[in-house]
Amino acid sequence: MKNILRLIRRFIGLMILSFLLLLLLNIIFIYMIASDQVSNASPWKTAQEAADAIHATEEGYSMSTETLSMLGSQGIWGILIDNGTLEVIWQTENLPDSVPLSFTASDIASFTRGYLSDYPTFPCSGKYGLMVLGYPKTSFWKHMWPSWDYRFISRIPYFFLGICALNLAAVFLIYVTANARLLSSVRPITNGIQALPTQEAVHVREKGLLSDIANCINRTSEILQAQKYQLQKKETARADWIAGVSHDIRTPLSMVMGYADQLKNDDALPERAREKASIILRQSKRIRDLVSDLNLSSRLEYNMQPLHLKEENAVAVLRQAVTDFINDDIDHKHPIKWLTEETFLNCPVMADAALLMRAVSNLIQNCIRHNENGCTIFVSIRQDGEKCLIRIEDDGIGASKEKFQELNASPGPNVGFSKDTTDKTNKTDKTNEWDGRHGLGLLLVKQIISSHGGSVLIGQSGFGGFAVTITLPCLCIHREAL
Repeated sequence: MKNILRLIRRFIGLMILSFLLLLLLNIIFIYMIASDQVSNASPWKTAQEAADAIHATEEGYSMSTETLSMLGSQGIWGILIDNGTLEVIWQTENLPDSVPLSFTASDIASFTRGYLSDYPTFPCSGKYGLMVLGYPKTSFWKHMWPSWDYRFISRIPYFFLGICALNLAAVFLIYVTANARLLSSVRPITNGIQALPTQEAVHVREKGLLSDIANCINRTSEILQAQKYQLQKKETARADWIAGVSHDIRTPLSMVMGYADQLKNDDALPERAREKASIILRQSKRIRDLVSDLNLSSRLEYNMQPLHLKEENAVAVLRQAVTDFINDDIDHKHPIKWLTEETFLNCPVMADAALLMRAVSNLIQNCIRHNENGCTIFVSIRQDGEKCLIRIEDDGIGASKEKFQELNASPGPNVGFSKDTTDKTNKTDKTNEWDGRHGLGLLLVKQIISSHGGSVLIGQSGFGGFAVTITLPCLCIHREAL
């Protein structure tokens, strides 16, 4: 609706601007005509000049050569009438035969305001009599009986403004009448276009001047609805498949791990066989963790994982995760160093402690998994203004700069949880786009941290290996967001 009003205001503004421009052009045009008419007032001046150019001689009266030449070049004839006898006492050589040589007072009064033998005349009183100049018949039009009401003359400015107002009203009425159908067609079109991004079903009446556009909007809405249905159907099938596989694989995997653990601890078996059983057990645990990560990732993506946010101490959560790994590192191939200052004991965040610990554990496990020959893992946490920064890094094999850029540039997860209103129908399969070498671990970390309103940055460790920095909003910021 706002766009319709803006469109109407723009059209009205253009109309008013056009009217003002037209008015200005009319004023300029009138001024040009009036200025030309002002210059045409020269016949009276010319008559005065001609009267002044007459001088008496012994032979009669004569006029200067320059004035005679100027009159002749314009086809003007002239006569000089004596004030006493009203006879012509001087005339130009081109005087028409139809012009009399004697006049009465009434004749003089008649041609003074009008014509003499159909010639527009302009008289002027001079030293020796009345100078009369006659111009070609088609050169001037003279209003012979001018008479104007004084009140009308005094009200001309108001009449002019009133006419302008009436013209503006008429133009506006014509504009509204001519464009009423167009404006009525634009409103449903704009409403339909605005509704398309919401992925709601849209139907615009295909009638009026914009019926073709309405038809395109309706077809676009039908295509989007069909795509939405297919996407939902596909994602539901994928979620059901992941849940089914996770459930079906749990029982046989538990049996494999149980038998492998028995074989590993069976002293009757050769050392080589027990080592193979240990490898089977270790790889089975990796499969179990992979299935667990896949299931959790699917639940997070499809808004099926409840998010229990409450105030947590990120330092305590991180210490617990580190302690669990230290206790499990029996062969001491992957020692963990705590680089956090001992005086830093509390960093309050709004988080789900179990999921946050899962994210940290995945990162530590990632360091262990990709450095089988051993590495040192460095864990730190600090507060930077209104952010809580958790950093997990190692001095292992790391990765290339291009690989880090690829991991950071990978599409971030579109995670849904209780307070998220993001539409889930446009998601693509992020698992397939994620870097295969690092598996689901980093994807799951991104999903968990994203659900907490944080971010993940992957890069080169200061110790030469792999490093991941988790950024979470501190408690005060998280409360504002909620």
